[in-house]
Amino acid sequence: MDKIFKLIVLLILSSCSLNPNSTLWTKNKKIEYENSLNIIEIDPKKNVLTKEINSNIKIKIGNATKKNINYYKMTNNNGATNYDGKLKKISKYNYSKIEYFNQYEPEISSYDNNLIFFDNKGTILNFKENSKLQWKKNHYSKSERKKNPVLFFSNNKNILIVADTLANYYSIDLKTGDKIWSGKNNSPFNSQIKILDDKFFIVDDSNILSCFSIKNGNKLWSYKTEKPLIKSQKKMSIIIKENKVIFINTLGDVTALDTLSGRLLWQLPTQSKSIYEDAMFLKISDMVLEDNSVFFSNNMNEFFSLDASTGILNWKQVVNSSLRPSIVNDFIFTVSEEGFLIVIDSKSGKIIRSTDLFDKFKIKKRKKIKPTGFVLGSKKLYLSTSTGRLLIVDIETGKTQSIIKIDSEKISRPIILKQSLFVVKNNSVIKLN
Repeated sequence: MDKIFKLIVLLILSSCSLNPNSTLWTKNKKIEYENSLNIIEIDPKKNVLTKEINSNIKIKIGNATKKNINYYKMTNNNGATNYDGKLKKISKYNYSKIEYFNQYEPEISSYDNNLIFFDNKGTILNFKENSKLQWKKNHYSKSERKKNPVLFFSNNKNILIVADTLANYYSIDLKTGDKIWSGKNNSPFNSQIKILDDKFFIVDDSNILSCFSIKNGNKLWSYKTEKPLIKSQKKMSIIIKENKVIFINTLGDVTALDTLSGRLLWQLPTQSKSIYEDAMFLKISDMVLEDNSVFFSNNMNEFFSLDASTGILNWKQVVNSSLRPSIVNDFIFTVSEEGFLIVIDSKSGKIIRSTDLFDKFKIKKRKKIKPTGFVLGSKKLYLSTSTGRLLIVDIETGKTQSIIKIDSEKISRPIILKQSLFVVKNNSVIKLN
C-alpha cells in the first residue's frame, strides 16, 4: 500500500513539473521601495572618476528614433524604449539554482513577446507573452546535467541556436522545443551568438570565432586569435555590420572579418603584452555599433571609439566600466564600476555629465555593490546590481529616484517586454510591472 501511495505522489509531482501549461509563478506582490539613506562622499581613487561632473546639466532623449529589433541584435545597441513602467507588482518563476550564475553572464533571450531562459541542469524554458510556460525541454545526458551547463542563446523567431560551457552547440524548433541538429566544438563557448541569414557566429574559450550553418550546424570557416594563458569568464561580444563581423577576444584584441570567407579585414590590439598574464582580471564590456563607430570599455579605466571600416582609433576616454553602453542620438550612456552614470559625446569622446547613482548607500554597503547592467526607458534608466537592487534613475537629472530590493544576490541586466521589466537571478526569472 505504501508503495502504491508513493507512486501516486511521484506521478502527481512529475505531472506538475513537466506540464507546459502549469504555472509556477509566485503570486504578485506589492513592490516595496527602500528609503533613501544618508548621502556620503567617496574618497577619490587615482585615475578613476569618482566625482560628479556637470551634475546640473539636464539631458532629455525625447522620442529618440527607434530602429528595428534586428538592428539591435546585430549592433548590441539597445538605445531607449518607450517604457515608463509603474513597477508596482513583482512575481517570480523559480527553478533549480544555476551553479555558475555569478561567474558567467547568462541573459534572457526573447522573440516577439516570448522569453527564453534555462535552469541548472540545462533545461530550456520558453514563456509566452502572458508569462505562462509554453514548453520546457532538456536535451542533455545525465552526466552532462551533473556538470551544470551555462547556456547562451540567439534566435531568428523560428530557430533557437544554443551553445554552452560544455562545448555543445545545437538548434531548437521554437514552436516545439525539439532539437533539430547538434554539434561538438573543441573548446567550451562563452560569447554572444549572432545570426546572419543562413549562418551564425560564436567565439569559444580559445579565442576562435567560428561561422556555422544554421541548416545543419556544419562549420563553414573559423578564425583563430591569440589563445589566453588563463581562460576568462567574461562573455565575449560580437557585432555585425553588412558583410563584416567584428569581435573582441579575452585579451582585448578587436578583429573584423568578412562574413562570407572569414578573411581578415583589420585587427587592433587594445592592451599591452603585460595584460596577457592578467587576462582573467580584464573585463570588457559588450561592443556597441552606431554610425560606423564601435564603442566599448573595460575595467582598466578605458573607453574606446573605433572606426568600424578601418579599425582606426577615433578617441579614447578615461571611464572604468565593463557594462554594455547604450547610444541615443549623440549621447553615450554608461555606468562605471564605482556607480557613476556617465554621459559621453559620441563624436568627440568628451564627458558631458557624471552623476553618482550610489550616493544613497552607506560606505560599508557601497563597497560591496557592483552594477551588473542597465536599460534605458523613455524617461528612466533601470540599473541592476550585484546585491539584488534595482535602481530607478531619472535620465534628465542623472539622479537615483528610488531603489527596489529584489533580492540580496546578483541580478542580471534588465530587459523590457511591452510594459513588463524582467531580470534573472541564480534560481528565478523575476517580472516587475
